[in-house]
Amino acid sequence: MNAYSYIHTNKYICQKIYAMQRKHIIFLLFILLVQNSIGQIFEPIKWSHELKITGKTTGEIIHKATIEDNWHLYGMNIPENGPRPTRIVYENIVNAQKSGGIIAKSKLLEVYDNSFQMNLTWYAKEAVFVQKITFKDASKVKVEGYVEYMACDDERCLPPAQDEFSLGNAKAVAAAEPALANPPTADYIEAAVIEELAVAETDSLATPSTVNAQALTDYWTPVIDELRSFGNQLGNAGGISLWLIFIAGLVGGFLALFTPCVWPIIPMTVSFFLKRSENKNRGRRDAILYGLSIIIIYVLLGLLITVVFGASALNSMSTNAVFNLLFFALLVVFAISFFGAFEITLPASWSNKLDAKAESTAGFLSILFMAFTLVLVSFSCTGPIIGTLLVEVSSTGSLLAPAIGMLGFATALAIPFTFFAFFPSLLKAMPKSGGWLNTVKVVLAFLELALALKFLSVADLAYGWRILDREVFISLWIVIFALLGFYLLGKIRFSHDSESKHTSVLGTFMAIISLSFAVYMVPGLWGAPLKAISAFAPPLTTQDFNLYDSEVHAKFMDYDLGMKYAADNGKPVIVDFSGYGCVNCRKMEASVWTHPRVKELLENDFVLITLFVDDKTPLLKPYEVEENGKIRKIRTIGDKWSYLQRVKFGANAQPFYVMLDNEAKPLNSSFSFDENPDNFIRWLERKN
Repeated sequence: MNAYSYIHTNKYICQKIYAMQRKHIIFLLFILLVQNSIGQIFEPIKWSHELKITGKTTGEIIHKATIEDNWHLYGMNIPENGPRPTRIVYENIVNAQKSGGIIAKSKLLEVYDNSFQMNLTWYAKEAVFVQKITFKDASKVKVEGYVEYMACDDERCLPPAQDEFSLGNAKAVAAAEPALANPPTADYIEAAVIEELAVAETDSLATPSTVNAQALTDYWTPVIDELRSFGNQLGNAGGISLWLIFIAGLVGGFLALFTPCVWPIIPMTVSFFLKRSENKNRGRRDAILYGLSIIIIYVLLGLLITVVFGASALNSMSTNAVFNLLFFALLVVFAISFFGAFEITLPASWSNKLDAKAESTAGFLSILFMAFTLVLVSFSCTGPIIGTLLVEVSSTGSLLAPAIGMLGFATALAIPFTFFAFFPSLLKAMPKSGGWLNTVKVVLAFLELALALKFLSVADLAYGWRILDREVFISLWIVIFALLGFYLLGKIRFSHDSESKHTSVLGTFMAIISLSFAVYMVPGLWGAPLKAISAFAPPLTTQDFNLYDSEVHAKFMDYDLGMKYAADNGKPVIVDFSGYGCVNCRKMEASVWTHPRVKELLENDFVLITLFVDDKTPLLKPYEVEENGKIRKIRTIGDKWSYLQRVKFGANAQPFYVMLDNEAKPLNSSFSFDENPDNFIRWLERKN
């Protein structure tokens, strides 16, 4: 580039640069080492309630939810089979009447939710609801009730919860009914068990002829300290760690290196830095600064994206049907370009302006403008990789995720410029630019087509087109990876490919991998789970023809009945706290529980009890409990199991697995999400 010959440095600027280097390095290391402390109890939504008098005979009941970053509160109108909608229930309004319906004052976001595979509405940051009332005497108004709501982030949903409120003159109503003890009393347990016996499905298992209510009450005794004595919870929350995001960016950056837009620039740039000064140390220093400039540009770009849009907005975009449709079209266009139909480049005036700017500056600024020029010139090759990376990491909802992903990507791009500056003799060993770079572009084109289908799948599920059911998706992937294998073997050629009489050894091995992957997916056409692509393919529920039948089912859906049966039969218990809307629960059931050894242990050595904390089935006899100084009303089966998980085990996230003896005492540490069956087997065998 012409800009290279006009770069100048001086001692003062170099000293400033070194100071900047130390600050940037410390900052980047701090970002990498940030770890989120994940507790067992999550309370991401705080409620406040107010009775506001607006006139002599008018007033407003105001309910305000303050929502933590990356969490959301579902709206009041949710489709059937979706998550629990927000619901405000006025159980007792004394000396006042409601005027109209509840008015939602906050902005309602409409997005496609991957967890429930449907369009949903939710609130972020804040939600305010107002109910207008009329009355004759404000001093005599009394309002009691509760807000029922469900909080989710991008990885998990907490069980439905209630927040009680009592507003106005306390003397206007009778005293509330006394709360039940913690845990539920023996009388309640006995009544509840009789209720459950009438509806329980126990797979023809022998039901206990008698129910010892006091023994069942003991099953609810908290064991939080005993559970902690076994050590930390095994598994994780199911999210993507910042280190994995960094590694994903690193892989993307190394892929971008081997493209025609970047590879030829490496020897030219390094040679310039080494020859521009008789002082080799200065040349090496400038090459290092050039690499750091690339990192700074991409990291700032990642930070800018989250600052402008925000983590929750990025997640909303990543799950939005229209956005996914647009990104699908963009990836297809890039793929067609990589196949050689046309060339995508940014306006030449942009790079020319940066060249001119680099010529008119000196020192670090000159090097920074050179790095900007590289970013623009290489966009046609790096754009699809960066775009895919940003969309994927944005779905984590983490503010740092885009910056960390870009840090990994930029680090991979910057490494060669620093490495070859210190070992310039190795430049001669670099493969020369040629037809193999076009091969890399075509391989990337096939991969982009495959990834594009993933984004089309999101839009297809959102609009209910049913044009990309699971078997159609898998069929297209089989064809794409089979064609990629044939291309690597030289059976398919494109116009810009160079003639080759022989297939390289590397190409042969890559073809074997691609063709084998295509063959691996074939059983998926008949319902095989295909764990390797479960994160990309549509759910099994969209498959029209399914022969797969190796799932594990719980023997009991009721904790008390399951514990009593286990005691009668002398077996330990696995309690599985799950949720209908828990994506990671389904992953565990598909990837881990179907393992032959896991299936054998769960079915033969334990009594498996699955408790759905979002079960909306109402209890015949609702009851109240005191928890953390507040009175909560238990109205549904899901409320009951959620309360059990909190009060007995000190947790409220799913999936959550505990191993108990016949007296409901823990036998091992708890286990959460881990898709490695071997780890779950070690936990079941108590070898962890």
